Amino acid sequence: MSLFDRLERALAASADHEFAGMDERHIAPEGGVHIPAAVLIAVTDRPEPGVILTQRPDYLRSHPGQIAFPGGKIDPTDAHPTAAALREADEELGIAPHHVRVIGEADVYRSGSGFEITPVLGIIPPDLTYTPNPGEVADWFEAPLAFVLDPANHVQHSTQWKGAERRYIEIMWGRRRIWGVTAGIIANLSRRLEGVIA
Repeated sequence: MSLFDRLERALAASADHEFAGMDERHIAPEGGVHIPAAVLIAVTDRPEPGVILTQRPDYLRSHPGQIAFPGGKIDPTDAHPTAAALREADEELGIAPHHVRVIGEADVYRSGSGFEITPVLGIIPPDLTYTPNPGEVADWFEAPLAFVLDPANHVQHSTQWKGAERRYIEIMWGRRRIWGVTAGIIANLSRRLEGVIA
């Protein structure tokens, strides 16, 4: 069975929708409304698949300096979250939509920073040439998918945030610190893909 078929089958299976990141479910964003957004979880089609991640510039207003999936707000011109994720991946890294074999949408993640994020899972060729947009991407890298999905690498932490103790997950891959929203999305996805990537 191909990587695409294995991921598609796992994504289609029922999920418990258990929250897995910073404990933000009950935190209303300013204005009380979450902003729709989408990210692309781009999996490289290799014998040992990887996942493409970016590091955001330090000067951005939202999640500065953090590691993230390519993505952003859903624009009025985007037909659906998948269209937004593909557009953003193209704008940020030059991943043309025709290079992405879309598997489907994963569990929506609501962040305390005010975003309702739809992760879109897709397969890309293993050796694409990326063109990072310096206004949105300070750096990019490919991490082993099996490593980031492994719950043994999801370390629980807590911090004081907005006057209360909040939980979050941290995944360290070498010197790369994946945490917050991105780690939460990964932890949710790991439940859906359990046993698919070893």
